[in-house]
Amino acid sequence: MQPPSPPPSTTWVRGAILVGIVVMLAVTLVPTLRSVLQQQDEVAALRDTVTQQHVDVADLERQAALWQDPAYIEQQARERLKFVKVGEKSYTVIGLPSDESAQADHLPIVAAPLANESSPWYGKLWQSIQIADRPAAGATGRIARDATTSDRPGAP
Repeated sequence: MQPPSPPPSTTWVRGAILVGIVVMLAVTLVPTLRSVLQQQDEVAALRDTVTQQHVDVADLERQAALWQDPAYIEQQARERLKFVKVGEKSYTVIGLPSDESAQADHLPIVAAPLANESSPWYGKLWQSIQIADRPAAGATGRIARDATTSDRPGAP
């Protein structure tokens, strides 16, 4: 003997209730899982930041240890502050070092404005402001010479 099967309407109701429970679980768990994954990403980013900070701290500790050495302090005072010992002579070379002089050749040379002696002071001031706003407007000298001489292969 077989037990009687439930009517088709009760099977449909049970299926709808089961689907409703699954949907409620999904609605409850999806935002939670999303926040867990986001927090894991944040933790990984913070761990990377902490690792970088440990490297920075180690570098700063190394620099602090260097400053405990009197010879290093003396060297830094000589290089940075141009300090000398008693009886020594200090010489400072004025001008650009050789590597910067090559870069200086490419800089424009701007002519100073020709001020009319009869102009009032505020006219001279306004003229200097206008030239300062467009520095290449008064370019003369090296740029013009370089453009003409560098284009010709045999030019001096």
